[in-house]
Amino acid sequence: MDKSGRGALLRTGVKDVEGSPRPVIALETTARTSARMSRQARRDTRPELEIRRRIHRLGYRYRVNHPLPGLPRRRADLTFTAKRVVVFVDGCFWHACPEHATSPQNNGAWWAEKLRLNVERDRETDGVLRSAGWTVIRIWEHEDPDSAVHRVSEILTAAT
Repeated sequence: MDKSGRGALLRTGVKDVEGSPRPVIALETTARTSARMSRQARRDTRPELEIRRRIHRLGYRYRVNHPLPGLPRRRADLTFTAKRVVVFVDGCFWHACPEHATSPQNNGAWWAEKLRLNVERDRETDGVLRSAGWTVIRIWEHEDPDSAVHRVSEILTAAT
C-alpha cells in the first residue's frame, strides 16, 4: 500500500469464455474498496434466500450452489435435478440489469469489460444448459419474490 492509501496495481490474466487469454488491464484499488468487494456475497444473498424460502415452503426440494452439467466451474443458485430446471438469481450490478445497471467510475474500462464478460458467460451458460435439455430461469434481484416464485412453480409443475 502506498502513501495515498491505494493498493498496488493488480493484473488479471483471466481467460475469456472461449478459453482465450484476455488482455491484461491494470487495476488500481484502495484498501477500502478492496475490503468492501471482499465482503460481497457470492451466494446466499438476501433475494436468493427469500426465493429459496418461498419455494421450499411450497414443498419443492432443490440443490443449492450445485455444479452445472458440462460446466464444472459454474454453479446454479437452485437446481431441480429430477426436473432438469436451474434457477439463477442475478444481481443487478454483476449481471448488468437493463433497468438498474451502473458503471463504476474508478477503473471504468476494467469494470466495463468484467461486466460484459459476465453477461456473455450467462448467455453461454444458458445456451449450453438449454442444448442439454435443461430449463433455465433467470430472476433479477429486484423482481417481486412472489411473482418470481410463481414463475418457477409454473415451470416446475409443467416439467412433471
